[in-house]
Amino acid sequence: MSAPRVLVVEDEVNIRELVCLHLGLEGFECDAVGDGHEALRRLGDRSYDLLVLDLMIPGLDGLTVCKAARRDSRNRDVPILMLTARREESDKVLGLESGADDYLTKPFGVREMVARARALLRRRRMAETESDSPAGSPPEAVDATTSSKVVTVHNLDVDPARRQVKVDGRHVDLTSQEFAVLHVLASHPGIVFSRQALLARVWKAETYVTERSVDTLVKRLRRKIEADSTNPTLVLTVWGAGYKMADV
Repeated sequence: MSAPRVLVVEDEVNIRELVCLHLGLEGFECDAVGDGHEALRRLGDRSYDLLVLDLMIPGLDGLTVCKAARRDSRNRDVPILMLTARREESDKVLGLESGADDYLTKPFGVREMVARARALLRRRRMAETESDSPAGSPPEAVDATTSSKVVTVHNLDVDPARRQVKVDGRHVDLTSQEFAVLHVLASHPGIVFSRQALLARVWKAETYVTERSVDTLVKRLRRKIEADSTNPTLVLTVWGAGYKMADV
């Protein structure tokens, strides 16, 4: 099995070298750059298994690079671990809403950084196992009680065997976690799932994922499948309880 490839985008040389050193000791193959423009060039030239991205970098900031990575077909599903010196919750949420999967606040411990990197890789491998599984076998990263048949709710079609989503017949590109959450909800229209229940079904026992991750992911999902993400008609919020797919 080839070593997982990671792109580390960090303008502080000491931090960049420290991250690459410890990821290298854990078997990662590291590319390291110090600005946003070079990061986009690397992302366009090569596929990566993980992106470690500082929020405050010269050239293009980390949020812009993150959004561009999510639009790039080559690295659209790459797990993104964002690094930030900002401790305000709003800054962290902004990073997650831009497409990051997890974040670390500086200064951080290298053991925690490596653990989070490995957790993100495990999630990606689970998603790849899901997409490669034959029709009829339950996707591992989603609720195992659901079928692999196409699920249709109103104008939404979710095909777990092909990992495809259509809205009004139009293909919609989703990340692995966005697809997993949508599949769980669409397979049980009208049933309310708490944030903790979605964490347990989609992220399993990942230590560093919080209920806030569910909220930010649902916001991203709504932007892609709803006609008006501020007034959703498919993925609905049940205040004080969680989320549900609209009743059929």
